[in-house]
Amino acid sequence: MASSPNRLAALCLSSLLLTWFLRVAAEETSSSPKIGQGYRLISIKDAPDGALVGLLQVKQKNNIYGPDISLLRFYVKHETENCLRVHITDSKNQRWEVPYNLLPREQPPALKQNIVWSRKKNLISVSEEYSFSGSELVLSYTSDPFSFAVKRKSNGDTLFDSNSNEFNTLVFKDQYLEISTKLPSDASLYGLGENTQPHGIKLYPNDPYTLYTTDVSAINLNTDLYGAHPVYMDLRNEGGKPHAHGVLLLNSNGMDVFYRGTSLTYKIIGGVLDFYFFAGPTPLNVVDQYTSLIGRPAPMPYWAFGFHQCRWGYHNLSVVEDVVENYKKAKIPLDVIWNDDDHMDGHKDFTLNPINYPRPKLLDFLDRIHSIGMKYIVIIDPGIAVNSSYGVYQRGMANDVFIKYEGEPFLAQVWPGAVYFPDFLNPKTVSWWVDEIRRFHELVPVDGLWIDMNEASNFCSGKCTIPKGKVCPSGTGPGWICCLDCENITSTRWDDPPYKINASGVQAPIGFKTIATSAVHYNGVLEYDAHSIYGFSQAIATHKGLQGLQGKRPFILSRSSYVGSGKYAAHWTGDNKGTWEDLRYSISTMLNFGIFGVPMVGSDICGFYPAPTEELCNRWIEVGAFYPFSRDHANYYSPRQELYQWESVAESARNALGMRYKLLPYLYTLNYEAHISGAPIARPLFFSFPTYTECYGLSTQFLLGSSLMISPVLEQGKTEVKALFPPGTWYSLFDLTQTIVSKDGSYVTLDAPLHVVNVHLYQNTILPMQQGGMISNVARMTPFRLIVTFPAGATEGEAKGNLFLDDDELPEMRLGNGYSTYVDFHATVKERTVKVWSEVQEGKFALDKGWVIDTINVLGLNRNGALPKIEIDGEPSVGISNVQVSTTQHKYLYGPGDGDKILMVGLKGLNIPVGKNFVVTWKMGS
Repeated sequence: MASSPNRLAALCLSSLLLTWFLRVAAEETSSSPKIGQGYRLISIKDAPDGALVGLLQVKQKNNIYGPDISLLRFYVKHETENCLRVHITDSKNQRWEVPYNLLPREQPPALKQNIVWSRKKNLISVSEEYSFSGSELVLSYTSDPFSFAVKRKSNGDTLFDSNSNEFNTLVFKDQYLEISTKLPSDASLYGLGENTQPHGIKLYPNDPYTLYTTDVSAINLNTDLYGAHPVYMDLRNEGGKPHAHGVLLLNSNGMDVFYRGTSLTYKIIGGVLDFYFFAGPTPLNVVDQYTSLIGRPAPMPYWAFGFHQCRWGYHNLSVVEDVVENYKKAKIPLDVIWNDDDHMDGHKDFTLNPINYPRPKLLDFLDRIHSIGMKYIVIIDPGIAVNSSYGVYQRGMANDVFIKYEGEPFLAQVWPGAVYFPDFLNPKTVSWWVDEIRRFHELVPVDGLWIDMNEASNFCSGKCTIPKGKVCPSGTGPGWICCLDCENITSTRWDDPPYKINASGVQAPIGFKTIATSAVHYNGVLEYDAHSIYGFSQAIATHKGLQGLQGKRPFILSRSSYVGSGKYAAHWTGDNKGTWEDLRYSISTMLNFGIFGVPMVGSDICGFYPAPTEELCNRWIEVGAFYPFSRDHANYYSPRQELYQWESVAESARNALGMRYKLLPYLYTLNYEAHISGAPIARPLFFSFPTYTECYGLSTQFLLGSSLMISPVLEQGKTEVKALFPPGTWYSLFDLTQTIVSKDGSYVTLDAPLHVVNVHLYQNTILPMQQGGMISNVARMTPFRLIVTFPAGATEGEAKGNLFLDDDELPEMRLGNGYSTYVDFHATVKERTVKVWSEVQEGKFALDKGWVIDTINVLGLNRNGALPKIEIDGEPSVGISNVQVSTTQHKYLYGPGDGDKILMVGLKGLNIPVGKNFVVTWKMGS
């Protein structure tokens, strides 16, 4: 569902009217007033666990943003060879941190264990280093004023340095923490979300980066949106040698981060400074190290990579049935049909509308779609309707599961009217939520859950009561107008903190249209501290609930997210608009979430609201067909925009989704790689080409995996696209004979008529594909095809690829359970011999399924690639009558143009079992 349109319009208008003001304000805010003189290190010692522990004393107290915390504990530990942790907190009193049970990680020693200090006289102005053998990261510190730096051991590069006269030294107060780092001007930074970045994926100097989960439409630029991810990747290229590292500040409190090009400053309204530095040195290494800490991305069921259709406004079941039938008639693939809250009884969670979605008819519909492999997903919002006849509410009250304000459940308003919010930090709430999911699944056997409005969103602000003498909501007019009787809450420092973050892009009060920040969670935890982990905690509880059903792999889509959310849920980018700008922005947001460890991500195809043009919807499905999560979704007030509504869009959908469904085995293998190493499914080009600086800011193209490049049309009226091709040979996936040879990296203008999206495969790759189909379970059982790419005309070369197959209903995605197979594919061309072979691990599953390789295409062979004889597993193929051999000449779209005949060799009818090692060889003609 959506943010309320009136609120969106108001915020958009505010943004437009106040652009100049906010820019000035941002500049003024970013140039901080001088706050004190920092801290001095007064004692330091080695801890038994190999860590370094110090005591910091404030140098000069002041009351700007509140009193200083006098003594801080400074704790440093090499957690792995490539991960260094720096943790700074109050030395005497425990402070709020992201709960260790939600995000499991090592805990620093308890504070009371570290207060026996030996003061060392020689600490004044001393600079020391701390490292251990095998670690790539070295920490150095200066005693007075205290600062620290993190360096890369291999090249001496300084990755983080808090010592500078240009900004404040360390500031640590109860409700205001500040720390900065110097940066080289040529560093490329990525991350710090969630926000819509108009300048592309690279962080842009002086743009505001505020982190505080907020229900504000994604059309608002440079604004704190639904998720909070205080992590960035820094990519540098020094003398042609690229190095990437990552920096996580694990803190859930609201914060502003100011990036000025040569420095970065954090201003945080609570918690602790808990930094993790990841050494890289490649972008993939950084994400691997990061997700090793925060949790590997969740395994997705195979069908999740199919196409999804949703709309807020499918008023009754017959409309949903018509949508499924119309996709079938239009021959457009469809795996999953969704309901927004139209299926609910009065917008209440875990209910069915008995008139519009009668249970017997819904169950019959689900039997029919389940029988052909389709799936069904519905929405759940966190707000539970205050209704004494509503069983979910009754059981929630009986178990005392709701967030409190002044000892009573905090009252808010969302779609059903008056609601209470479950407190997912409370173990009893999690048990209750799991039980409600079980009860609902018995009512309706859904295949996944969509958790929305979980920032948390509230149509009202402040302390509210249910009005007497009137119905709220009235049932007429917009459902998002606050109709409770409310009064502002500004009496506490939690509701009105001394430092105002740039919330909603307009310095809105932090309790605006959400839970009051002085409300209380389990064990006295304040909403002020836990606000941005609300959606994360709900995702964990929902995952636990789904995992308990029938032992199947959960699928959860969440709007709000935090560090670690990718372990449990997919994400869509929220309420976007049907504009060309929003189409472009979707790529940067998608790529950022890959860095955040949430690789299953996509935007509402064709835009959530208002009405997209026919041309835009054509171009959007050509991009959206290659989002990791591919779903068309629209607003209640928008015209219908299913892909079959326009014949031209249907044709583009058949082309683009047709290719997606052939690529499903590749996408699913990328899902496996994400699950074991964090590797994003959709990646910026610099992940594969880090030495090629031209692609560092590229935000209009992207890769799937390491070598499949999407170069879409993103502008109105264009029938060609200027695409960047990093050095090497690229082959068009829609026409394998079309070749681009980019010697040193080149921009190439490609034809792109309305129904065409350009997709290219890089050299040295083996891409597994299948034949496609209308539903993923059908496409999954078709024969395989391997596309092998060598550099054009290479006399020597090698290519690699892989394939993961499993029973995708099982909760775990791994080898060794008897229900999975992993295959490494290899190919070489050397001394006029071409060899293609496989190395299979645990082949029984694939053999039992009967999967076979029917076709192998080898691209880029020189003109002597003709093959007088082929051997399969050492035996001549002459007697295998079904094997057809073909040679086709490549066409250079860009490159040498010297008339060389570069050939593609095709072998068809091979019938090679996927689950068995094979070798195919041939000698090229002389």
